[in-house]
Amino acid sequence: MFRVRYIPAIALTTALFSGKAAAGQQNIETVVVTGRAADLTGIAASANEGSVSAADLDLRPLLRPGEIVENIPGVIVTQHSGSGKANQYFLRGFNLDHGTDISVNLDDVPVNMPSHAHGQGYSDLNPLIPELVERVDYKKGPYYADVGDFGAAGAIDIHYYDVLPQGLARVEGGQFGYARGLIANNAGIGDGNLIYALEFEHNNGPWDRPDDARKFDGLLRYTLGNWTLTASGYHNIWNSTDQVADRAISEGIIDRWGSLDTADGGNSGRYALTGAWHSDDNATKVMLYGLHYDLDLFSDFTYFLEDPVHGDQIEQQDARYVFGGKATHDWAGTLFGTEIDYTLGAELRSDQIHNGLFHTDRRVRIGTTRVDSIGETSGAIYIQGQARWTSWLRTVFGAREDIFAFDDTNIAGGNSGSATAAQFSPKVTVVFGPWDKTEFYLNAGYGFHSNDARGVVSNTDPATPLAKAKGAEAGVRTSLLPGLQTSLSFWLLDISSELVWAGDEGTNEASGPTRRYGIEVANYYSPTSWLTIDADYAWSHSRFTDNEPDGDYVPESLIATFDGGIAVHDLEGWAAPWSAGLRLRYFGPRPLTQDNAVRSNATTLVYADLGYRLDERWSVSVSIFNLLNTEASDIDYYYTSRLSGEPAGGVDDIHTHPAEPRELRFALTAKL
Repeated sequence: MFRVRYIPAIALTTALFSGKAAAGQQNIETVVVTGRAADLTGIAASANEGSVSAADLDLRPLLRPGEIVENIPGVIVTQHSGSGKANQYFLRGFNLDHGTDISVNLDDVPVNMPSHAHGQGYSDLNPLIPELVERVDYKKGPYYADVGDFGAAGAIDIHYYDVLPQGLARVEGGQFGYARGLIANNAGIGDGNLIYALEFEHNNGPWDRPDDARKFDGLLRYTLGNWTLTASGYHNIWNSTDQVADRAISEGIIDRWGSLDTADGGNSGRYALTGAWHSDDNATKVMLYGLHYDLDLFSDFTYFLEDPVHGDQIEQQDARYVFGGKATHDWAGTLFGTEIDYTLGAELRSDQIHNGLFHTDRRVRIGTTRVDSIGETSGAIYIQGQARWTSWLRTVFGAREDIFAFDDTNIAGGNSGSATAAQFSPKVTVVFGPWDKTEFYLNAGYGFHSNDARGVVSNTDPATPLAKAKGAEAGVRTSLLPGLQTSLSFWLLDISSELVWAGDEGTNEASGPTRRYGIEVANYYSPTSWLTIDADYAWSHSRFTDNEPDGDYVPESLIATFDGGIAVHDLEGWAAPWSAGLRLRYFGPRPLTQDNAVRSNATTLVYADLGYRLDERWSVSVSIFNLLNTEASDIDYYYTSRLSGEPAGGVDDIHTHPAEPRELRFALTAKL
């Protein structure tokens, strides 16, 4: 008997059952299917989910670690500040800021930070070491029972190797003071395997005031039988050139790479310990984690608008301990004579947070906006069941219950309080097929994101604790043409009225209900063993639905993106040592105001890379970022700021963070 199992938050799998086993006795052979080239018809629960393997990641050069998630169709990653700050994420009509509606996990440990000093759901991927990544699993929309807070637009699960396929030492160098060193290898200890990795990176960037970013991180990961213990550490310190007013460049006050406050910058750290266990048959999994995180960030977005004497620089400080765990159990049952694969899961998380917002002058505190001691605890339980009713019909039903407790004490004086909230989120999927290696999907479900505890307990205009989202989707996936994987999705997502905590100002900002819908098409083509072509396009429409007087457009909402490339690899004969790739990334124009009167320009960047294997151990490569040296923006905003000498009310203007110019980086790699 053949049966397909979908296991949430784990690599997509197929399971083969041999013969008729007695109750409780199943002979299961599990085959892990990873990578965009894999045929997921008959396996996946939607047209929008998939997995990116290490082999896929090798085909794409990375300007910054966070770009690893741009391998996911429809995802755009940008930066509007120094290289040590979390990236800006875009997906499905959202400017997700630093992670408000995209759930990000690293080895099942949440990366999103609730009630963060800089932004709700802040997700910093700078601690990531790309060479350790085995795969990146992704899914979009609120249709998955194992996805909770911050998962309205989708979820990303990054998984490290338990055993590296090959140890390596790598030295990199390039323009703008870029240097990187990495060593990673396996070591046998007793009956288990230890992965050790150590990385250092320095980068100035093209800025007039160099970033002088210095990143140190490392990892120890010991696997013994059913147990895995991981310890990791990360520290980064940097200067920042934040977004600047366009008029400052056009009027010659600064050049394109200049800064309007040369004291901006920050430092951040993350130190984590996790332990995981699974049963012999992989049916039961338990994971516990604890981490300490800190950020001290200095930014100046409005210059002299609020304080014409000292300037408007702010300091955002966040320090927290996070403890939590997850557990899942899979089992098989029957319903109306049909076998059902069930998954029961539970999650618990507690954040003990100390954060503050201060007015500073060249990093010296001259005023306190607020200082808070926050306790935020959440728990969830979910169940999901999948059944194949006929050869052409299967269903996935799920339900999730989340409970939150918020407690905030404003140490500086002012508003304090506590609150609790709960969210029930049903999910349903119906899958038709496959016919001729083609499958059709209908998905619907509820999701949410939590709001900042400081806004939730506010005595005036309190924020909705959990902002509900509901979505639906129709999609198709086909592998009818040999070597080509194609998926097409039509999606709709509504998010209820909410208030969002604005960490830059220490206040709540109102946001009305929104509706987003769009289309995504993803193609991954391997016509031969040595050629890979991918082409992904996404379009979305985003509007407020409450007839707001300022207009219906959602500022910064993503409209159209294209990401595609061609790579040659695994060549034979005289060309065997060579590999090469070329990529194009298009980030379309976006409304910057609610009336759509001000729009950003589009950004189109081309990357290229070339590699040569010197012998069985040594290889060299060169990566070229922004190959055409295009003058474009990484990101644009529109708001009021004031330069020295301007009217007291300031000037409305586009504020831009330019995309970095053409940059060459070289790497020498040795297999260990």
